[in-house]
Amino acid sequence: MTRAWVRAALLAATPLWACAQGLDFSPAERRSIGAHGPWPVVAAPDTSNRLERDPAAITLGRRLFFDPALSGNGQIACASCHRPAQAFQDGRSTAIGLGPGVRNTQSVLDLAGQRWFGWDGGSDSLWAASLRPLLNPAEMGSSAAQVAARVRHEPLLAGASDEATLANVAKALAAYQATLVSPRTAFDDFRDALARGDAPAAARYPLAAQRGLQLFVGRGRCGFCHAGPRFSNGEFADIGVPFFVAGGVDAGRHAGLRVLQASPFNRLGPHADDGGAGAVATRHVRQEHRQFGEFKVPTLRGLRQTAPYFHDGSAATLAAVLRHYSDLNEERLHADGERILVPLKLSAQETADLLAFLDTLSP
Repeated sequence: MTRAWVRAALLAATPLWACAQGLDFSPAERRSIGAHGPWPVVAAPDTSNRLERDPAAITLGRRLFFDPALSGNGQIACASCHRPAQAFQDGRSTAIGLGPGVRNTQSVLDLAGQRWFGWDGGSDSLWAASLRPLLNPAEMGSSAAQVAARVRHEPLLAGASDEATLANVAKALAAYQATLVSPRTAFDDFRDALARGDAPAAARYPLAAQRGLQLFVGRGRCGFCHAGPRFSNGEFADIGVPFFVAGGVDAGRHAGLRVLQASPFNRLGPHADDGGAGAVATRHVRQEHRQFGEFKVPTLRGLRQTAPYFHDGSAATLAAVLRHYSDLNEERLHADGERILVPLKLSAQETADLLAFLDTLSP
């Protein structure tokens, strides 16, 4: 048996992946990785918003997004906190006016097609979510009458009442925001290459990121909550971040449901354009004790541009986020329901690899 024949036999027995200087992902790992794409997703239309796909409404919504005249003092626009140059976030640990002054500003990228909006899920549509800062006295501090007066010259937005006009303004804002999609990333190129069996293309993905991804879909079990192409299941969880604030608590999802159900702008209300046909989740969701202190699972896309992290902005860096999960205080978690989170006890190498992977989720 010649040495060349032995080398050829060894190569034939070696997975193509290993030949291309990459990890040999198992079939189960490949399925998990594949479930995080493709990107971008094609979002289902929001049937409660007749303006969502209207080009004129999108153009008008973009103008309104940058218009400070919608605010009570004429000085604050949506873009004041959702800054395009910062992935439509503001870089602050906590945003002015969100809850009792303790919540981090969320990016408005990749919101089309989601079911709940805000850290507490207090809105069930993107247009209803756009209303909350408009009317919040601590944020834009406006009113239905002021907003209606501002847009009375726009036939597309005219309603039978100031409240109806306000809802139409929110729908135009949502139509614009629904077009905001984060760019593809190095992870997306790797995921697609892996899916089509293109080992040379996949091998361009850094080995450290591959190791971090393997930990993410494996022992870390991160994909249970950070699922799908958006790296979020869109639901709510208690991850052990304290919710006590000055003067009380931030009840998170528990309080958000109370806001949602009382709102005249929810998808069961008179301003939904589909007569409530698309409001199945809103109709059936109920407050439960376990929701106290739960907050929406955020996307992991664009992490590099959206520091600080967690609902209260208490983690300044991604390294701090990983330390939280590595040293998780299990006694702080809810005792009821399915237990998913456990302390990961990450080594220095595992931490570095996870950071390398998470970095590839940003453009």
